[in-house]
Amino acid sequence: MSKLSFEFPDGNQKEFDAGVSVEDIAKSISVSLAKKAVAGKVDGELVDVFAPLQKGGKIEIITSESEEGLQVLRQSAAQLLETVAKKQFHDIKIGEISADEDGFYVDTDKAERQVSADELDELANQMKRIIKNDASVKRVYLSKDEALKEVDGDPYQAKIISEIDSDNILFYDIAGVLTLAQGVVAPSLKNIKHFKLLSVAGAYWEGKSSNPMLQRIYGTAFYKEAELEADLKARQEAKERDHRVIGNNLDLFFVDPKVGAGLPYWMPNGATIRRTIERYITDKELANGYQHVYTPVLANLDLYKQSGHWDHYREDMFPPMEMDDDEMLELRPMNCPSHIQIYKHHIRSYRELPLRIAELGMMHRYEKSGALSGLQRVREMTLNDGHTFVAPDQIQDEFKKILKLMMDVYDDFDIDNYTFRLSYRDPKNTEKYFDDDEMWNKAQSMLKGAMDELGLDYVEAEGEAAFYGPKLDVQTKTALGNEETLSTIQLDFMLPERFDLHYVGEDGKEHRPVMIHRGIVSTMERFTAYLIEMYKGAFPTWLAPKQVEIIPVSDEKYGDYARKLNEKLSAIKIRSHVDDRSEKMGYLIRDAQTHKVPYTIVVGENEVKNNTVSVRKYGEDNSRDMSIDEFVMEILKDISSYSRDANKEKESVDKVR
Repeated sequence: MSKLSFEFPDGNQKEFDAGVSVEDIAKSISVSLAKKAVAGKVDGELVDVFAPLQKGGKIEIITSESEEGLQVLRQSAAQLLETVAKKQFHDIKIGEISADEDGFYVDTDKAERQVSADELDELANQMKRIIKNDASVKRVYLSKDEALKEVDGDPYQAKIISEIDSDNILFYDIAGVLTLAQGVVAPSLKNIKHFKLLSVAGAYWEGKSSNPMLQRIYGTAFYKEAELEADLKARQEAKERDHRVIGNNLDLFFVDPKVGAGLPYWMPNGATIRRTIERYITDKELANGYQHVYTPVLANLDLYKQSGHWDHYREDMFPPMEMDDDEMLELRPMNCPSHIQIYKHHIRSYRELPLRIAELGMMHRYEKSGALSGLQRVREMTLNDGHTFVAPDQIQDEFKKILKLMMDVYDDFDIDNYTFRLSYRDPKNTEKYFDDDEMWNKAQSMLKGAMDELGLDYVEAEGEAAFYGPKLDVQTKTALGNEETLSTIQLDFMLPERFDLHYVGEDGKEHRPVMIHRGIVSTMERFTAYLIEMYKGAFPTWLAPKQVEIIPVSDEKYGDYARKLNEKLSAIKIRSHVDDRSEKMGYLIRDAQTHKVPYTIVVGENEVKNNTVSVRKYGEDNSRDMSIDEFVMEILKDISSYSRDANKEKESVDKVR
């Protein structure tokens, strides 16, 4: 019998007969390890604990304490869910099942009616009964013909089997039901004690919108009850922060499928938040030497062919529009070629550099329908875009200034949960990235050197760069746990070359500038979504769509006083409103709190008599009596200090000098 050589994590090597299993290898180390083993890992690939191995390599014994062990537990739960679904619904068909760091899911399809959320508890109870009565998992190997006969009538399972490059197909026998193995499961189901079936949602077969829509059942599982409870609590928190839910509750935006997916409508409340952000960032950039411009949302396709977007970004662009004069117009996917035209419109001198151009520029991206999500992923967006044209010896100083501005803005929005990522090209991917080794090496070393000099922590990510140059990405996590790029600074030697950009140097000769792309607060859509989730809809006063709700105890008696107060506040640009509905006082106050208005003012007999207001801040239980002038001073201070203690020193920007 042939021998297989395995290398263990400590570097030791051992030989075993071909056909040895992970369990056998674990037993050769210790019986206790074999009992704890739930799977193995050979050359980075998970393998079943009982599977006969036919090749050697680097091996790890996977136990419940590892991340892979948790994945095996969840895959086991998914396989068990498939089992009970087949028992419960004899006409059910099964698509993909999978497990990852977020949980597990099973895709199902039924002719008459899909599995509903109301049926999840019963499915979970059946899973628990099997775990309690018979937690064993039997492994059954069938030939491909036998496997196809076993799943006859299920087109999804048949397609999965047909794509397996083997005539030895593994099935799991759980409680007398055969299910196709779509991942590695544990030797026993006894550890699946702490799980939860979470929800159902539509999912296209193989992720393609042209394929049938299946019903995906989501769940999660842990080895310990405390871990499950913590996860469910985190999921509830994420649900409460979901910008789509809050956006609907606070009437901020909506998406109408009649108009088109990924094309949000901004309601007055949402538009107020967006307008406040736009005014803020424009004023901030003007104060930092940027010149704001407006450029067309359409451009000749040749412009994007020259920039390289058409070659490298075509699948994310909308189809060109042919005009009656044979001109091809394209909805722009990026603003940089437009700002290059601004630069080229005049002969530039070294005295003008750095030349900073900024715009709130609308762009369009051809996003797949399955990727669209509220305001976070859309097809039409407005980017807080900026491009600085610098001499080569100005790169590092300008990089610092951009980073200082970025962190200053984060401080004003009270954002501190972010990390830095240096995004490099993948040198093997010559299709995506501009082919110039010298340019890439120079640009990447410049960015890395600047970050090292600033002493800021960062991670390096190969293959995440733009096609024309490396970049610094500021990464954050949404309330749903997805990682998003909040801001970016990109170094570009390529586009100045492609567009033949020059400036006249001190020596009277032409020199090539370097282009720095930067987006401080991303798109208005994505940044607003991020803020909705970060603030949980309770916007600080300076951003809140409605800053003051004025409630008269009786509109007939005190309505005039409330309206005069409203006029006074509106005159000094405080966003206030009088709620004169014929409802009970308690209801109106609760409604203001539900809509997370920063200040609720109640006016009645005492307030009219004493020319005062009764003020209640959002989140506080008690009200305070104040003169109108005292209240005006308080709210103006609140707004001017970005709704924080005005004495709070800014810390983040001091890191960059």
